Amino acid sequence: MSRPPKTSTRIRTVVTTEDGSSSVEVELKFDVDEATPLPDWSALPGVAGVGEPEARQLDAIYLDSDDLALAHAGYAVRRRTGGPDEGWHIKGPRGADGGRVERHWPISAVEEMPDGVADAVSKIARASDLAPIARIRNNRIAYALQDEHGGVVAEFVDDHVSATDERAGVDRSWREWEFELGPAAPAAADERDALLAAAEAAVHAAGGRAAASDSKLARTLGA
Repeated sequence: MSRPPKTSTRIRTVVTTEDGSSSVEVELKFDVDEATPLPDWSALPGVAGVGEPEARQLDAIYLDSDDLALAHAGYAVRRRTGGPDEGWHIKGPRGADGGRVERHWPISAVEEMPDGVADAVSKIARASDLAPIARIRNNRIAYALQDEHGGVVAEFVDDHVSATDERAGVDRSWREWEFELGPAAPAAADERDALLAAAEAAVHAAGGRAAASDSKLARTLGA
C-alpha cells in the first residue's frame, strides 16, 4: 500500500466552551493553474457521489505586531466573514504531525477583538500592538464527497484567492485546492490512509501539485 501524504488532511475534533471553540487542523493543500480541471473522485474508496457545489465568499483580515511576533511564534490571528466558520480565529504552531490547534470565537455586533483572543496571545503580543498585516479574499467553491448514505466522507474546496500584503502594498492572486476529511470518513487508520492516498493520486492526475506555501497568509506575505 502506498504511504499517505505527510501533510495529509484537515481533521477536526471540535470542543466548545464558554471561551469559544477549538479544533485540530491537519491540512492538505495543492497549487493548481487557473485552467486545471477538477479531479475525478470516482476512484476514492467509500465515495459514492459528489454533492452540488456550494459557493462561499470569504473575507479575512489578519493581525500581527510590527515585528510579526505572532508569525515568528507560529501563530495567526484573523477576523473572517463568510462561510460556516465565520468569526475570529487563532491558529497555533504546527505539531509534530503537521496539525494546528485552531480556536474560534463568533463575531459580535462590536468589531473589537474578543477578550478571549487578546488573552490567548497576550504572552506573545499585546492586543494594542496588533494591526492588519494582510487581507485575504477567497472565492471558494466547496464540494461534499458523500458515501452511499449521503454522509460526508470529505470536503474538497476550490479556492480562487485575492490577497493584499497590507504593509508592503503588494497584491497577489492564485488558485489552490484543499482536502478535508468529513464526519463519515473511515475511523480505521489504514482505511483513512488509503482514502488520502487515493485523493492525492486524483489531484495529481488532474494536474495539481504540492503547495509551494503552507498557508495563505505566508503566501500573501511572500513567504
